[in-house]
Amino acid sequence: MLPLLREAGYQVTGATRAASKAEELRAAGVTPAVIDVFDAAALGLAIQAARPDVVVNQLTDLPHGLKPELMAEGLLRNARLRIEGTRNLVDAAVRAGARRVIAQSIAFVYAPGRAPHDESDPLNAPAEEPWRTTMEGVVTLERLTVSTAGFDGLVLRYGMFYGPGTGFEAAPGKPAVHVDAAAQAAILAIAHGTAGIYNIAEDDGTVSIAKARRELGFDPDFRLKDSASR
Repeated sequence: MLPLLREAGYQVTGATRAASKAEELRAAGVTPAVIDVFDAAALGLAIQAARPDVVVNQLTDLPHGLKPELMAEGLLRNARLRIEGTRNLVDAAVRAGARRVIAQSIAFVYAPGRAPHDESDPLNAPAEEPWRTTMEGVVTLERLTVSTAGFDGLVLRYGMFYGPGTGFEAAPGKPAVHVDAAAQAAILAIAHGTAGIYNIAEDDGTVSIAKARRELGFDPDFRLKDSASR
């Protein structure tokens, strides 16, 4: 997202849990904020200092490359981040007067049924762990983003990521989305679209992306110019 934000002229504060990444963000033209999103008071102060017009919630805590032996624990961590972290971030965004919040969700959670799935289709409700807690996290994140008063909330249901930095050179499954196209969707959502949920994926018959195309101008074939060399 960073090159796209810079190209569009946005002033960006980027949050990271790791102090070691602060210089990396600064070198990319971003004001770093080292934050633990579970520390609501510290997060609130950081958001107040940034005075954001738009908050983009890309919080995740999954193992790189989605290594199978690490996924069960990672999914539970990620669900906690979606629940507690999103609640703290949304509260801070309201207090800081943000007009829009954009949140990352997932598009591979629809209940079995006709395809392609549109955004109104029911989601899975698994009983087994870690998927039960994963879905609790997804539902909570989406509800907090779309239903909280005080800002316009847009949820981007991404397909499975692939491309530079993801650990996958090709789509690992369906629905999928290249990280460059996913980043473009988040940038588009800053200035386009009404509050609600949008599928962000490739047009492979799994989920419908008609709404994202129409309201956001989303293009699943978008790539950064230097993507092939990254």
